Amino acid sequence: MFRLVSLNLNGIRSAAAKGFEAWAEGVGADCMGVQEIKCQAETVEGRFDAVAGMKGHFHFAEKKGYSGVGLYSRRRPSAVRLGFGDKEFDAEGRYVEARFDRPSRKKLPNLSIVSCYFPSGSSGEHRQAAKFRFLERMAPYLEKLGKQREVILVGDINIAHKEIDLKNWKGNRKNSGFLPEERAWMTRLFEELGFVDVFRTLNTHPEQYTWWSNRGQAWAKNVGWRLDYHLATPGVAELAKSEHIYLEQRFSDHAPLVIDYAFTL
Repeated sequence: MFRLVSLNLNGIRSAAAKGFEAWAEGVGADCMGVQEIKCQAETVEGRFDAVAGMKGHFHFAEKKGYSGVGLYSRRRPSAVRLGFGDKEFDAEGRYVEARFDRPSRKKLPNLSIVSCYFPSGSSGEHRQAAKFRFLERMAPYLEKLGKQREVILVGDINIAHKEIDLKNWKGNRKNSGFLPEERAWMTRLFEELGFVDVFRTLNTHPEQYTWWSNRGQAWAKNVGWRLDYHLATPGVAELAKSEHIYLEQRFSDHAPLVIDYAFTL
């Protein structure tokens, strides 16, 4: 069994102060994608370059204290790619991909595991426009990658796909994260490009959220959004066996999303 975790840390130093590393030691992950690490290489080196016996690979933002993603893996990847070839968004540190290539004698497909942090558009129209540009460029990239290899992209997508995926959907229809254009992008990803919302294949229940606003009593009242996903190509998606949103501790405003797959690397 292969355990894959996704978690937006909202600052790796902040999450560490809240017990993230100790939790990672016990969760038994084989691979963990983290987003919004909010640090540079000098902070990671010798401190966060390995967690729970997994070596980390990182894509840092050029701007200090902003964005940044990491991917921790127990097995050494065949190759690591930082960025998806887009000058504007690669500067923001949003994409790290670990490739695990199989010897042909094993008759198993090549696999890419990606940790990705999609932009938020909530801070203003200029960032929403940037988010739309990101979506426009990411779709063909994922389509091409998915034709070449099996893919599991984990991360903070910053979109709630359907009404079931957020508490107050009626009041958020004109807000970033639940705009019709964003939701249509995800529908196209699933229905036209062939990707699978792995969590929803395993859990169809309402009130399954991974992010809560720090305002008011959103956490206490479970007024949340499901913004964190495993997006996978069909071949590997069908190997998903169990899911878990970890709610017992809080390391950031997001909760860890844990999914087990019936394969080993």
